[in-house]
Amino acid sequence: MLLSSIDPALLLASLIVASTPILLAALGELVVERAGVLNLGVEGMMITGAICGFAMAVNSGSPVVGFVAAAAGGAVLALLFALLTQFALANQVASGLALTLFGLGLSSLIGQGYVGIKPPPTTRLDLPVLSDLPFVGRVLFSHDLMVYFALALVALVWALLKYSRAGLILRAVGENHEAAHALGYKVVRIRVLAILFGGACAGLGGAYLSLVRVPQWTEGMTSGGGWIALALVVFASWKVGRVLLGAWLFGGVSVLQLNLQAAGVAIPVEYLSMSPYLITILVLVIMSSDKSRAPGSLGRIFHASQ
Repeated sequence: MLLSSIDPALLLASLIVASTPILLAALGELVVERAGVLNLGVEGMMITGAICGFAMAVNSGSPVVGFVAAAAGGAVLALLFALLTQFALANQVASGLALTLFGLGLSSLIGQGYVGIKPPPTTRLDLPVLSDLPFVGRVLFSHDLMVYFALALVALVWALLKYSRAGLILRAVGENHEAAHALGYKVVRIRVLAILFGGACAGLGGAYLSLVRVPQWTEGMTSGGGWIALALVVFASWKVGRVLLGAWLFGGVSVLQLNLQAAGVAIPVEYLSMSPYLITILVLVIMSSDKSRAPGSLGRIFHASQ
């Protein structure tokens, strides 16, 4: 067993990279659920974003174009969910599950011609002086732009939900859509915009997997990441800060178990592979013990004539 071969700086840097796809998807789903909508199609939007981003990056030669296409692909799938649930008034749980199955099938179809192809590399952001700092530079200042975009998005969503008028309206719609409608707020419009934002974030998370985390296309490569993102939102009590901590926890345990396998730890591989899911759920259950209440209108169908 060669535990001394594990580099702490590299481990922490890898943690941040591994957590980024889950963080992006969970952040988008948090906004959707704070608006009172339960979208179980995160997995489908992530895998669709993964193949859309990969295909466009390969064909254009630009990772930036790939990420834009991934956000658009996730948003288009989210729009389908919005049409079903906000206009056709279909059941949100059933529609979300159908969206996941549709996304998995669609991505498999589109991705048939991209197996074994390498995407264009996503360049790291070189920060003069900061990147050269011992330990800290390697951990915090040696990542690609999408890592910093995800962290900036966390701060932006937190500030908007907590301090802005738009955030207050979004939370009001999620808590009591009838009261918000009575005050003159466009409940359906607000929810559709939130759903589109969630879809775009999930698409970006999927593209980060296929373009950066595992730079290749593999069928079903999200491996349940969308479901983990959904669980993070619930166990984090719909709080942005806890979603960030939960994503870091999952990413950290995922990277650690890979390092332990490489170091030859005498634990069956199956136990190490399932440890990120078990430990993340256990810790987040403990974190959510303050009994924070879900948005009051979460999952409920709204119709203006009610």
